[in-house]
Amino acid sequence: MLQFAYRIPAIAFAVLLAGCASRGAMEEQAFSPKTQFSKKIRGSGEVVCWSVKRAFLSQGYMLDRTADPVIVTGVKDLQPDEDTQESLRLQATCVDNRDGTSTVFATAAHEVSKLQRSPQSVSAGVSIATITLPAGTDKRLALQRRETVHDPQFYERFYALVQEFAREEAASARSSSASRGASARSD
Repeated sequence: MLQFAYRIPAIAFAVLLAGCASRGAMEEQAFSPKTQFSKKIRGSGEVVCWSVKRAFLSQGYMLDRTADPVIVTGVKDLQPDEDTQESLRLQATCVDNRDGTSTVFATAAHEVSKLQRSPQSVSAGVSIATITLPAGTDKRLALQRRETVHDPQFYERFYALVQEFAREEAASARSSSASRGASARSD
């Protein structure tokens, strides 16, 4: 009976420890209004969303076509060596704040795939009398790692480029408007 009394706290401690260990990454998910995944940018939603597309295209991203025009997804593939392929997938959404600014939400995922050999075999026979023989190897890409990009500088460079394109667009609209006004006054 005394041994049983000592086991209860030990079992309770083990259960508590196992529960804490299983939470891991989910516990780290702190929701905060200040993150690298969003940035307020001067400009209307239309101008800023167009600037997001220009930023993607100017950096060599291929745009995915989606049914939702508000979500822009770009993919850039890299091959650092003969056996490795890396993909950077960046998705952005624009929201007009209706105060002369828009918020851009962006999330990037980085994937690394490596070329791996896998054994191939050939089988011949009928029913129970089947023989399987090695037939060489085949190479194919296998995903090694996929993770969300958390680097704040990566996102700041993206937002800075979007802001630059939004400024250019606004300046172009002002000069176009001014030239239309000047031509209307001269008539």
